[in-house]
Amino acid sequence: MSVKVFITIDTEEDSWGQYTTSGSVDNIERLPALQALFNKYGAIPTYLVNYPVATTTSSIKILSSFLEKGECEIGTHCHPWNTPPYTEELGRRNSMMCNLPYELLFEKMSNLREVTESNFGVPPVSFRAGRWGFNDDVARCLTTLGYKIDTSISPFIDWTRSLGPNFRHASTHPYYFSPENIFESKGDGPLLEIPPTIGFYQSNFRFCEALQHSLKKPVVSHLGLLGILDRLKLLNFHWLSPELSNSHEMITLAERFVKSGHQFLNMSFHSTSMLPGKSPFVQDENDLHTFLNRIETFLQYAIKNGFEFLPLAESVKHIA
Repeated sequence: MSVKVFITIDTEEDSWGQYTTSGSVDNIERLPALQALFNKYGAIPTYLVNYPVATTTSSIKILSSFLEKGECEIGTHCHPWNTPPYTEELGRRNSMMCNLPYELLFEKMSNLREVTESNFGVPPVSFRAGRWGFNDDVARCLTTLGYKIDTSISPFIDWTRSLGPNFRHASTHPYYFSPENIFESKGDGPLLEIPPTIGFYQSNFRFCEALQHSLKKPVVSHLGLLGILDRLKLLNFHWLSPELSNSHEMITLAERFVKSGHQFLNMSFHSTSMLPGKSPFVQDENDLHTFLNRIETFLQYAIKNGFEFLPLAESVKHIA
């Protein structure tokens, strides 16, 4: 079986790091250029839209033009602070979905799903939690609302300092699961997890993660050992993301994953990186050129190696 590549894009408002109930979505106007790049290589992205994007006429028009031609999938991405109802106190803690009471969480996710289906004409089946704030309550909501795929669990990452979940020990492989245990593979589970591709160049992922975790502790972090090990190519940690890794790093990570038996890769990034100054990763037009070049170089690598691009919705056909 050929390696499958998913491209998952958090498609959201311009206001990075601001927990307000509204915000502009000017970055969406830049997406046609990105989609043209995907079309050049036959790549089918999954745009995970949040409430401001799913309810703005101009954004709906742009994304629908891709969807109607079969060029993309539309899933959802929930930022609780700008998804109604707005009853919680806005701030860091409540920006993580996993910290909200179930009833409020369900209302928000239900509203997001409803407007997405209404405005795009297709019921969304794929989801990512805003700020990676996923837990069993979010999973229960997904199941009730008819979703099939989640892509919120980021392996090796502990978000607890950001008041979020701890995914340090999560699997790097796709797996079916039930809301009762979001980390346990269950063949007949109602949800399929497609984790973003995050990991190490080195073969023993779990040893590397434990070492990295130890070297991040305050007692030793000031020594800069992680940087030294990275330069010595003894401990190299990367995301398959053009926001956080260059082309060489993404390709090297992909090669390591494929060599270790991974048949599925998941590139992730934010739509805001298409409009300079709207994300911390792309600040000017030169940064944007670099960002797009990273994506194109990886797409070329994928084509050269016979990889197949799929939207998230197609994953259930390929993963037993």
